[in-house]
Amino acid sequence: MTDGFIRWYRESAATPAFAAQAELFAAHGLGLVHPVRGAAVVLDVEGDGVLMSPEELGRLLGLRIASLTMNWWFSADADVVAAYAYEPLGCEIQTLWLDGLTPEQADTVEAAVVAAATALPVPGRAVIVDRDGEGDPEDWDSAVLYDGEIPSHFPDRVLVRDPLAERLCRSSPELRSEGTGGGLTLFAPGPARPL
Repeated sequence: MTDGFIRWYRESAATPAFAAQAELFAAHGLGLVHPVRGAAVVLDVEGDGVLMSPEELGRLLGLRIASLTMNWWFSADADVVAAYAYEPLGCEIQTLWLDGLTPEQADTVEAAVVAAATALPVPGRAVIVDRDGEGDPEDWDSAVLYDGEIPSHFPDRVLVRDPLAERLCRSSPELRSEGTGGGLTLFAPGPARPL
């Protein structure tokens, strides 16, 4: 069992969408710039904060040359750690850790990610929401990235696009499902509803 997390898989864009994501997150109360330090904070291998401008962080993410871990800020004392990784199959993976957040803050993070996943011009492949960390973030990699098996443990919510959405409908008819926009379908435990 891990800490709670949200894992967002999206297509890597020829034109980076990080600035647009930062605007959407800011509209939900998550800032990229630390409110006191006045810069974005990237974590080094020791977990120490390295200050940089949002433009430099966006440039580094756009190069897709390495994984980065950074913070999004609710306040000077409340943050969300986010890890960015890139798969060779043209997919960007963002994992946002929910540990230490209030339920309301976790709701805000989830709303921000879903808003970005459904509104950004770069298609989202999936969003996995596991608020209690009952699974591991990598559990859905095979299904999302390689058309592999769907994990037996189902988290709180999963948003996916076809063909994975069709596979989930067939393999797990007990899941509640509904369209969310952006080509994604939301699946959650509960009585099934028609799409």
